[in-house]
Amino acid sequence: MADATHGDVAETSTTKETKLGLSALVALVIGSMIGGGVFSLPQNFGSVASPGALLIGWVITGVGMLCLAFIYQNLSSRCPELEGGVYSYARAGFGDFIGFQSAWGYWFSAWLGNVSYAVLLFSAMSFFIPVFGDGNNLPSIIGASIVLWLVHALVLRGVREAAYINTILTVVKVVILLVFIVAVLIAFKIGVFTADFWGRMMLVNGTAPELFDQVKNTMLVTTWVFIGIEGATVVSARAANRSDIGKATVIGLLGALAIYVLVSVLSMGILDQASLAGLRNPSMAGVLESVVGPWGAKFVAGGVILSVAGALLAWTLFAAELPRVAAKDGIFPKIFAKENARHSPSFSLWITNGLIQLFLILTLFYQAGYQALFSIATAAILPPYLFSAAYGLKLAWTGERYAKGESRTSGLILGVIATVYGFWLCYAAGDSMLLSSLLFTPGLLVFLWQKKQQGQQMLKGYEWAIAAAILLLAAWTLKLVVSGSIQIT
Repeated sequence: MADATHGDVAETSTTKETKLGLSALVALVIGSMIGGGVFSLPQNFGSVASPGALLIGWVITGVGMLCLAFIYQNLSSRCPELEGGVYSYARAGFGDFIGFQSAWGYWFSAWLGNVSYAVLLFSAMSFFIPVFGDGNNLPSIIGASIVLWLVHALVLRGVREAAYINTILTVVKVVILLVFIVAVLIAFKIGVFTADFWGRMMLVNGTAPELFDQVKNTMLVTTWVFIGIEGATVVSARAANRSDIGKATVIGLLGALAIYVLVSVLSMGILDQASLAGLRNPSMAGVLESVVGPWGAKFVAGGVILSVAGALLAWTLFAAELPRVAAKDGIFPKIFAKENARHSPSFSLWITNGLIQLFLILTLFYQAGYQALFSIATAAILPPYLFSAAYGLKLAWTGERYAKGESRTSGLILGVIATVYGFWLCYAAGDSMLLSSLLFTPGLLVFLWQKKQQGQQMLKGYEWAIAAAILLLAAWTLKLVVSGSIQIT
């Protein structure tokens, strides 16, 4: 058996299944968080906030996300038997119904997010091969479908092999981002950065926005770029050393946070805010082009391709793995637990990638509908973060899983901050969070059917109240959509 603390993988003596070591787990966390979003940060932030507001926003986001990362580290060490991360913590803390809804929302978000990655991949390819256009025409969908089933074949060969390829892609994309950071650091102009530090000359609808509004708007951007922080916990059953799960989460977060801050802050010292706001995405291409010339845009486009390919692979693993764990627990239909001879979640993978293929085809005919559904699904991934934080707070509050006499103060502080931040993430999602109730409603029906098949009580006490609340919220949301108060296109 290989040493899990020194090698990337180890092999169990009983099942011969290869396991993931620390470096592979870190790569999964970074690879899932750093997808295509980082390459659009200069324009995203330039259009909503000044440098001063951006720095404040990053401080708040950094504190909130670090607390959430430490919560995952704490939970992975105190609850080593819980596989599946965000789903398992929600179930352990708040019952089968909340656990199922967390798994349902996370799974749906993961595979639909891969549709977006596939489209973005071929949109970036158009920098080199113009025929791919915006990534949603016929040549792009054919190319994306080929990539999808190549990734499918790779994951079927085993989780370890897929994780190894993801590690390589993650290292390459981080190197590309570091090249960008070094180039803009050398060209950084402090005068450009401080020219309108607090945004007093910014104009939104003819008026200068308040500092609070600027900070809030930066956090609306940062809400999405950290999705994937839970990556190591989702594949916890595949880890060679359980203690590596928490370490990978914290290391991955710190690495991604440093990259995000440097890319966004340094870009504001290259071009003024108005110029950044007017860049075409991926806006990092425009920033680097202004520093090194035309080749800089193609260099960034190549980075987008590699980065998105890595994120596509990482999220394919997550999207297939979580239903397998939920099925083993009796929450998802049993067939989702089926594995092939290489211990890959084969049935879950076929269903997941079949749905991705279906929605890739949908983008050819109904782009607006796909975008609306993706917005809903992206918001649906946020409640599992909130439930994870709340479970960490619950354990610290009750003393459960704490040794006798062990101080719970740090756990309480982390739990409170992470839980408050979890509520903030749901609030920041705005209308998308309301629309996600439309996604959780069919999940309710699947859960009731599964419980009936098992001959178990469908819902217990407070779960009926939560189910009723979901249905009422969905009905209210539909009313808002019909009235035009919420736009879904």
